[in-house]
Amino acid sequence: MTELLVGPMLRYVDTTSASVWVETAAPGRVAVEAGGVRVESATFTVHGHHFALCDLVWPEPPEGGVPYTVEVDGERVWPPEGGPPSRIRLLPASGPREVLFGSCRTSVPHDAAHNLSHGVDMLREYGRRLRDAPDAEWPGLLLLLGDQVYADAPGGAVLDAIRARRGGEEPVDEIADFEEYAELYRQAWSEPEIRWLLATLPTAMIFDDHDLRDDWNTSAAWRERMSELPWWRRRLVAGLGAYWVYQHLGNLSPGERAADPLLNELRGHEGDGGALLDAFAERADREPDATRWSYARDLGDTRLIMLDTRCARRLTPGDRRMIDDVEWAWFAGQMDADARHIVIGSSIPVLLPSGIHHAESWNEALCDGAWGPRVARWSERLRQAVDLEHWAAFRRSFAGVCRSMAAARGTVIVLSGDVHYSYLAKARGLPIYQLVCSPIRNPLSPVLRLANVVASVWLAGLVGGLLARLAGVPRPPFRWRLREGPWFSNAVATLTLGEVATVRWDGPGRTARLSPNEDR
Repeated sequence: MTELLVGPMLRYVDTTSASVWVETAAPGRVAVEAGGVRVESATFTVHGHHFALCDLVWPEPPEGGVPYTVEVDGERVWPPEGGPPSRIRLLPASGPREVLFGSCRTSVPHDAAHNLSHGVDMLREYGRRLRDAPDAEWPGLLLLLGDQVYADAPGGAVLDAIRARRGGEEPVDEIADFEEYAELYRQAWSEPEIRWLLATLPTAMIFDDHDLRDDWNTSAAWRERMSELPWWRRRLVAGLGAYWVYQHLGNLSPGERAADPLLNELRGHEGDGGALLDAFAERADREPDATRWSYARDLGDTRLIMLDTRCARRLTPGDRRMIDDVEWAWFAGQMDADARHIVIGSSIPVLLPSGIHHAESWNEALCDGAWGPRVARWSERLRQAVDLEHWAAFRRSFAGVCRSMAAARGTVIVLSGDVHYSYLAKARGLPIYQLVCSPIRNPLSPVLRLANVVASVWLAGLVGGLLARLAGVPRPPFRWRLREGPWFSNAVATLTLGEVATVRWDGPGRTARLSPNEDR
């Protein structure tokens, strides 16, 4: 009997269709059955691993949640014997009422020692509670906003396997190739509570730096330094290829996947298509405008725009952009939506605490030579050392995205992670909100917590703003301030959409209304 290695994962879901993704232990035919619909698909193979996606479409959508089963070569492999069933709930025409989101989750054991060092896994705890909740209380969508895996800091069994498997030039405590990425994803998504949650809630994902490596694409100097390392190219190709298989494919609708040239080539390829995937990943890094990792969905009266803020960067000193011209044109078109809510998933926050924002803009100006070449070299080292590479450090893109948000016809809600604390910020006089939920499980040290608290107070904003002005940085298009937070505990958050949206952070135990009239 061929077993499931990872999955099933319920990925793209709309009003009439649902997509189920699996990884199997051997090649075979995968069948998914739910609500009177049965779909079969053959696996495709890359680097010795076997994957399938089944797209179920209902002529008349079933009401409520319908249980589903998964078979491989005629043998039932899901749900497990005695385990809770997984159900598919299609989205209503009005879109999801609640969206669960978060980022930054390490996969380490759940014993007392690791709970002390890493805290409780809030996604795992959420899955435990959800199994006993009625369907009506389930969120309609789970957004994972980056650092789904830590390729530069694997733990537990993955780290043991790496050290036993190889030596050579690669770092022995980091992921090196596709095989190790596959094991990293398996560890991250195979715990019973997490596995059931991902089999039951539709998920949409986007990467951040640790999905490949800390500080990925911070600057041109960073890329040049990494390119000199003999092991980096192999690692980069493996990381982008693994992301395409494990995360990106499920972000796409059935129609988008049917038009994907790489997927079609892999499905028609006899044997192992690892070389095809590697060539795609190599080009995606070398020519960012050749591949779009960003995507969008219309969810009733809400438009969801998930932005790639890592691979699509332009890193030219003096003309840095968070997303390149091709990606920007796509984003601008998506922002022109007649929607009540525009929800932007950006792994890194657009609106930071003002002190941090001004410091990053000041640093970018110095890197570009505002205070001379010697200071520019020092500033580049500082940029990499303390991660000064958010939207504020790509000022032209920051100004552009702010103008786009200010011109939007609906309420704009930016969902982010990355910074390892949670907060709510609001633009002054505009219906623009920044919601941050981070980490799911990877808390900051006490020293870094204190540093971020200090950077969030009004005096830090005043000093940072003065430094930015002295470096010739123009004022931002609008002002904003933190309305709630920061909180440093592990968390997942729930955005409830409606006439007036609300957000609740499980972990900090805080709730806030997104009221346009509250500009305190």
